[in-house]
Amino acid sequence: LPGTPWGLVLPQIAFQLPVTIVILRPFVRAIPRELEEAAAIDGAGRIQFFFRILLRLTMPALVTVGVLAFVGSWNAYLLPLLVVQGSDWTTLPLGVARFQSDHSQDTALILAFLSLAMLPAILFFTLMERRIVTGLSGAVKG
Repeated sequence: LPGTPWGLVLPQIAFQLPVTIVILRPFVRAIPRELEEAAAIDGAGRIQFFFRILLRLTMPALVTVGVLAFVGSWNAYLLPLLVVQGSDWTTLPLGVARFQSDHSQDTALILAFLSLAMLPAILFFTLMERRIVTGLSGAVKG
């Protein structure tokens, strides 16, 4: 797996799984059984209940988990450094480190590059801030 995208994706999934469980478990446990029974009375099967009701109710938690996974993967440095060695593709933090070592004398250029590298993560987090707070505050219930 070293040098392949799967060597990077699979450990990232494994690292994000505990946080996902901690956030999603209270959401799913807070959904009353009566809701599933009412859906069954209305003729919905378990799969329909999952897609039509459960996913919509857990959307704040799913968005929170997605944003946290995105930011964590976006900022990952050590794992890509170990896995991507000698590969043609690289992650942004590794590109920043390489750029910094190539242009070590020009501090303004390095800071400009870092500012541009941070923009997508900051923009994404800013747009999703309300959903993150909603998802995390819902995870504290119970």
